[in-house]
Amino acid sequence: MTSTAVQDRVAPETPRAAAPDLGDSSLYLNRELSWLEFNARVLEEALDGSNPLLERVKFLSIFASNLDEFFMIRVAGLGRQLSRGVVAPPPDGMTPAAQLTAIRERLSPMLEQCTRCWHDDLMPKLFAAGIRVLAYDELKRKQRRLLRQHFEREIFPALTPLAFDPGHPFPHISNLSINLAVVVDRPGLGESFARLKVPQIFPRLLRVPSEEKAGKVDRLGLEEYASSNFVWIEEVIAHNLDVLFPGVDVVASFPFRVTRDADFEIEEDEASDLLEAMEEVVGQRHFGYAVRLEVDDRISDRVRDILIENLEIQPYQAYSVDGPVGLAGVAELTRVERPELKDTAFQPQVPRSLATDETVFSILRRRNLLLYHPYDSFSPVVDFVRAAARDPEVVTIKQTLYRVGAASPIVRELMEARENGKQVAVLVELKARFDETNNIVWARALERAGVHVVYGLLGLKTHAKMCLVVRRERDGLRHYVHLGTGNYNPETARIYSDFGYFTTDPDIAADVADLFNALTGYSQKKAYRKLLVAPAGMRREILARIDREIEVHRASGDGRLAFKLNALVDKRSIQALYRASQAGVKVDLQTRGICCLRPGVPGVSDNVRVTSVVGRFLEHARLYYFRNGGEEEVLLGSADLMPRNLDGRVEVLFPVDDPELRKSLVEILEVHLADDVRARLLSPDGDYERLKPAGEDPGVDSQRWMLEHRSTWHRGD
Repeated sequence: MTSTAVQDRVAPETPRAAAPDLGDSSLYLNRELSWLEFNARVLEEALDGSNPLLERVKFLSIFASNLDEFFMIRVAGLGRQLSRGVVAPPPDGMTPAAQLTAIRERLSPMLEQCTRCWHDDLMPKLFAAGIRVLAYDELKRKQRRLLRQHFEREIFPALTPLAFDPGHPFPHISNLSINLAVVVDRPGLGESFARLKVPQIFPRLLRVPSEEKAGKVDRLGLEEYASSNFVWIEEVIAHNLDVLFPGVDVVASFPFRVTRDADFEIEEDEASDLLEAMEEVVGQRHFGYAVRLEVDDRISDRVRDILIENLEIQPYQAYSVDGPVGLAGVAELTRVERPELKDTAFQPQVPRSLATDETVFSILRRRNLLLYHPYDSFSPVVDFVRAAARDPEVVTIKQTLYRVGAASPIVRELMEARENGKQVAVLVELKARFDETNNIVWARALERAGVHVVYGLLGLKTHAKMCLVVRRERDGLRHYVHLGTGNYNPETARIYSDFGYFTTDPDIAADVADLFNALTGYSQKKAYRKLLVAPAGMRREILARIDREIEVHRASGDGRLAFKLNALVDKRSIQALYRASQAGVKVDLQTRGICCLRPGVPGVSDNVRVTSVVGRFLEHARLYYFRNGGEEEVLLGSADLMPRNLDGRVEVLFPVDDPELRKSLVEILEVHLADDVRARLLSPDGDYERLKPAGEDPGVDSQRWMLEHRSTWHRGD
């Protein structure tokens, strides 16, 4: 044996690279910064000249409104962590201080872009289209005179200037209110400061009277005039301050706005009456500590310092604005009747099987039904509850209500059902953030009607969307079920994309009945036949299915996971998807908002592709697809892969076992994943790049495709 052969024989093997540590913080994107990237995509829609003009205005308003909520909840939460010395970092490892700094750095260019969009792009185009938002100085003399008359008669009586001096404490500035910081020069006393709140009872944009119709002034915002000229109400007030401050010289006035912490937690175990406790908590929302100050960029340093000092904030929490503060107010322009400047109207469809004289119950006895809102009408859901309320054979109706809106037909039908002698039990989630007031009103109305109203499990929000109808039939009691991915709200069903599923599947019906018993009574049931229920075991079931896909892929080589959801934050779920990618499973994710997973990281997420679609409709549906070696499984439901959904809420995912309906769902999913017009692709560094069709190919706009082909997919007709 030669020496070379001996060396070859004993030479050590090249060591394999160590498996990546899936706990490494560098493998996770920060939740807050990921949300800011989502809002940047909303802003892109406002910047996109291919969108109708008033739709662009709508997106600009949504961008600003989203940001308000982000500060009220997320930034406020980081501020609390910072003040309390919280040191437990998120999966990405960023401290609260580092996150607040990064938010400010990322947000500054976005705000500049937003301002330019309004001043340099949208306003000139609106002007050219005959919708003019004018500065007060641009108004003609007669228009100013008419506006002054309107101010004196309708606005002035509602205004209360509050002085700030040794005899007057600094006034409370309520959350998100528009205010004027007024500087006056009092004879012999010098300059003084006063705060003037613009009451929210008035429209933010007042119509400017046309000179041709200058005879009468309407009582409410000059709506009598056909003019499409507008002026900001704070400008009208600012130019008529002499009426409020007679005998003194008004030196200057500056609009400003304060955002406060609005994320209040209630100690449920100490509340004897949750409904009354929630009413008190909602009332506190205007009094949380300040987290942001928006000021007109013309404001004097002295007035700015007065506000910062008395609001007890840091200078970095103050944002200078070139233009109107509270830009969400531009949403009022979308009410202008100009159909040519908006998305083309369409009529949501009703499945053919429901457009007959046959009762919904006889239809559902034969088949399951699938709805995809807003392409499909929400009216069948309302009709289902209405039919149950009026059918003499219906014994019981049970339903969860999370966000139902201010004028809910669902609630009215539930009250009618009780009047008709049905047993009606409704879980009203009082803790649905920013919908608490509506839900409190409806809870009290339902209670007055004799409905059994409960508020869920201690310490948990109930986010599941379920309606159960029990009907007496020849062969005994039969259960009819509606499950959904979205709220029982006809208004949001016109702009949110969500699935609804009707079934009489006995296992699903039994699971829903058991879950309602757990919500209304003391049942401790943990195991369900077909439903995946959080917090009982949903995370475990999802992880088990991902692990199953890994094993199937190792055996057959065709593993695939495809999830369409609102947000992906849960660390254990992300690690499971990383393991699937490492095993060679193809992973397609479409997350509308937050995604903390980094796709395309060598050796970790090479096989993961993440896209996000922002368009005409809010992508709200949750769909989980597992190829499972050809035995495909599709789950729909209310839950995103976030710790709050998996640990802090009652959530439901349900299987669609009907082969034809499952096939339709997979086809719908594939269209959304193929979007290369509205979709953005997530890169490993957290940036999103808008996809573009190749060559002359028009590409796939998934929402437009759904509108144009909504008659082709199978619903169970």
